[in-house]
Amino acid sequence: MPNIDKHDPGSFSWVELSTTDQNAAKSFYSSLFGWGIHDHPMGPAGVYTIFQVDGRDAAACAGMQPGQREQGVPHWNLYIATADADQTAVSATDLGGRVLAPPFDVGASGRMSVIQDPGGAVFNVWQPNQSQGIQIAGAEGTLCWADLATSDTEVAKKFYEELFGWSIATSEKDPSGYLHIKNGGEFIGGIPPSKYRDAKMPPHWLLYFFVKDVDASAAKAKQLGGAIHLEPMTVKGVGRMSVVADPQGAVFSVFGAEPKD
Repeated sequence: MPNIDKHDPGSFSWVELSTTDQNAAKSFYSSLFGWGIHDHPMGPAGVYTIFQVDGRDAAACAGMQPGQREQGVPHWNLYIATADADQTAVSATDLGGRVLAPPFDVGASGRMSVIQDPGGAVFNVWQPNQSQGIQIAGAEGTLCWADLATSDTEVAKKFYEELFGWSIATSEKDPSGYLHIKNGGEFIGGIPPSKYRDAKMPPHWLLYFFVKDVDASAAKAKQLGGAIHLEPMTVKGVGRMSVVADPQGAVFSVFGAEPKD
């Protein structure tokens, strides 16, 4: 399980849960993934919870403010690393995206901006200062992948390739049309064909967390008050996965890689 001390630009560097019940969320995820909990006071805004795996930062959680509760539902936020949040925000606008929150400093931790891509999916960019973001990978409960659900895969491909320098392409071994996202030399996520997207769901990024036993994790999520949106299934040559939701409604996926011979 490698430790992470620095994220290359274009990598998925942080994940953060926005929820209507922070205490319930802490109970659910600590039970499901074994995450350690560290609360950091934010004054009138409440507390910011850092989830840890083996003593290293893996994710975070914050309570939704009244205005946020009126505009949305509990969800997971994806952060993408950048060397310059201000320039990334400008470039995103030039490429047809929309800046929902102009770049701002988060104390001494770093600088961020909230951006909506041309298809409507929202993500954050993170320019690190004292906080790099996720500090561990490959362990139970750590981020391992992210999928973009969108209605126009070609528009998304062009936008993200130009914004982050990603390579987004199909694989000769995969006839489904699934687009694989590669940042530098590392595969980090994908874009499923739009025909598989639930038209009732708005475009979004779906986060995947690594687990050793997908079936057991999905069953436990349900036992803890969550819901299963996609029963555990095997993706041939890749691994096993399930899409679940926590008790407040935030959706995510659990994934286990196919054993190597």
